[in-house]
Amino acid sequence: MTGLGHMNSGTPRLLPWASPDGKPCFLLPGDGTGYVSRLADRVEREQLGSAAVLVDEARKVLHGRAWTSGELHLLAVELTESLDTVHRVAESRGARLPVADDENDGYEDDDRIDGHADGGDMLRALPNPDSPITR
Repeated sequence: MTGLGHMNSGTPRLLPWASPDGKPCFLLPGDGTGYVSRLADRVEREQLGSAAVLVDEARKVLHGRAWTSGELHLLAVELTESLDTVHRVAESRGARLPVADDENDGYEDDDRIDGHADGGDMLRALPNPDSPITR
């Protein structure tokens, strides 16, 4: 089983790149072992790895508390671009996951913001104990 294309073969895969005019690119469903699917898997891994490196760098910059406004601006721009990329990967992978039954989706009602299991719920975010904000 190669890549992530096997998750849900009925949904086109959102690829981790855009067309030259900025429109999303999709891959028609398949078994997830084709060239484009493997390439997309590799690009996603690289994008997620780059995001992890950027988060580490951001933590170092913010921990040092000796930054200029230009450094903070550049960091915010880079983090925004990285978050956009990671969000795209999450959308692509999430769209290919099997849909859980509303009755037994693995979450308790009190883990949801609005308490309804209508598919539009958001889970409560738990604080990261390693975050400088929660320490």
